[in-house]
Amino acid sequence: MTKIMFVCHGNICRSPMAEFIFKDLIKKRGVSDRFVVASCATSTEELGNPVYPPARAELARHGLDCSGKYAVQLKKSDYDNWDLFILMDDNNVRNMLRMIGTDPQNKMHKLLDYTDRGGNVADPWYYGNFDVTYADILEGCTALLDSLI
Repeated sequence: MTKIMFVCHGNICRSPMAEFIFKDLIKKRGVSDRFVVASCATSTEELGNPVYPPARAELARHGLDCSGKYAVQLKKSDYDNWDLFILMDDNNVRNMLRMIGTDPQNKMHKLLDYTDRGGNVADPWYYGNFDVTYADILEGCTALLDSLI
């Protein structure tokens, strides 16, 4: 079983979107039993808050329900308990490394690095383009799943 943790700054937009998109993809492909999927934040700013309403609405437009998801923070001990950490941007990578130290097992990867174009998933908290963020995350999650199965 592969344990995947999606990571972003606050765990209210991008990483929960990735969590629920990936869960939907593995369900549709009939491989849910092969994965454990969750998401977390590198910051403490949004701890305990639900998924940000525009992110929740974008997921709902695609038939995905994220009710019951609340922001949690990455812990240093998570490194030993998860197989992959899929991060949204360079800042998330830098912040996670500050929290855990190093990545000796090469578990940390940016989501869009699984695609042909690479790069960062823009934070819709600042730009408001939740549809663009959804499309980027779907592309990245699809490529990630393809690489794992």
